[in-house]
Amino acid sequence: MAKEADPEGRRTLAVLTKLDLMDQGTDAVDVLLGRVIPVKLGIIGLVNRSQLDIKNNKPIDEAVKDEASFLQKRYPSLASRNGTPYLAKTLNRLLMHHIRECLPELKTRVNVLASQFQSLLNSFGEPIEDKGKLLLQIITKFASAYCCTIEGTSKNIETTELCGGARICYIFHETFSKALESVGPLEGLTTLDILTAIRNATGPRPALFVPEVSFELLVKRQIKRLEEPGLRCVELVHEELQRIIQYCGTQQEMLRFPKLHERIVDVVTTLLRKRLPVTNCMVENLVCIELAYINTKHPDFTEVQLIHKTLTEPLEDFKKKEQRTDIKEGRPSSAAPSDGWRNKPLAIDGLSGSAFNAGPYPTPLGSPQNTPHGMLQRGVNLLPEVPTQTPIKKLSPKEQRDCDVIERLIKSYFLIVRKNIQDSVPKAIMHFLVNNVRDNLQSELVSALYKTVEFELLLSESPHIAARRKEASEMLQALQRASQIIGEVRETHLW
Repeated sequence: MAKEADPEGRRTLAVLTKLDLMDQGTDAVDVLLGRVIPVKLGIIGLVNRSQLDIKNNKPIDEAVKDEASFLQKRYPSLASRNGTPYLAKTLNRLLMHHIRECLPELKTRVNVLASQFQSLLNSFGEPIEDKGKLLLQIITKFASAYCCTIEGTSKNIETTELCGGARICYIFHETFSKALESVGPLEGLTTLDILTAIRNATGPRPALFVPEVSFELLVKRQIKRLEEPGLRCVELVHEELQRIIQYCGTQQEMLRFPKLHERIVDVVTTLLRKRLPVTNCMVENLVCIELAYINTKHPDFTEVQLIHKTLTEPLEDFKKKEQRTDIKEGRPSSAAPSDGWRNKPLAIDGLSGSAFNAGPYPTPLGSPQNTPHGMLQRGVNLLPEVPTQTPIKKLSPKEQRDCDVIERLIKSYFLIVRKNIQDSVPKAIMHFLVNNVRDNLQSELVSALYKTVEFELLLSESPHIAARRKEASEMLQALQRASQIIGEVRETHLW
């Protein structure tokens, strides 16, 4: 059995009992010296108490003395290496050697377990003594962690994804910027729309120049489209600020007091929800400010000067050409228009021979004489129906030029406004939402949560947490004591 448990024999010690029961003339010297059965750790002989000694309650001390006398008498040369005292000493020595060999691994395991239970005990927290002080500490720690996450100075920096201030920066300079760039200056605006706006702005008189009203009308329509990306940017930043709450809610104190965690989330969510309409209103006002006054004297609005120069140069060339022609023909350069048209008969589309020249007193158009049968109930409309929209046809050179001018003006001014919006919206969001929440977070939490009547509710923990804390504390003390004992064993002298 010993060979099965210890094939190499490094842990086997043989004990030969009842040496005093051997017959006269025989001894166990060869067995004790290992000549019969070799054992690496040796064979130790013992003399046990007899059944009579047990019945008579013979003391152990007397039994040990009788054993020493028997060994000294029968095995004088082996007496010092046999007997119960020597067996106890040998076993202690073997145990100590075994412990010394296992000490490094054992000490490592004890230290690891002690560290684990210390962390577990820290997660449960210390027993609550001053609830008001503890509540203030938790609120301050949460507010500090929230602000540090926004500013990027948090100790536990996330490495798998953007969060906090870094994500807000990405929203401003990547998401919002790309959304604005996707809004084209002339998107949703056709040449027909521009031409219609020009004609509506001139009224019944044909325009000699491009009306400024049409430019303002169309550019305001395009600027209004910048409001939606701004409001979407506010929404994304609001969602990120809401997400930071969950990120900071993983602290051990929050897990220890779930009621307090719920109330903190409610207070911060309410604060964010309260600042959201104010921020949206400010972003809408930024767009309304741009719509309120179209500044054609803007320093960056250089397209006006270029267009004016382009239009005036051909006109000056035309005037110079006319003056040269008048000088050659010998007539004044500014002749008055002829009045011959006043004596010419009025004619409209070939109708001069019907209603307009039938005598000195022509019959009205709606009179029964000139009205066919079946048309007495309504007047005759001799003009074609006026279309509600401008018919699609090839534009005249003047119309094409006017549309090009308006397009260039809209594009130039729209890019100026888009640049302003791209710069002002992030600033408005930071001031009215992010910075406001960051500066007022702790005061809002204290005013909403630091109430004596709610201490018990907010700082209540479940009974099993207190029981687990006690178990972890006792286990930690046992491990610390074990580590101390291991240190003492290493310093013990082995005989």
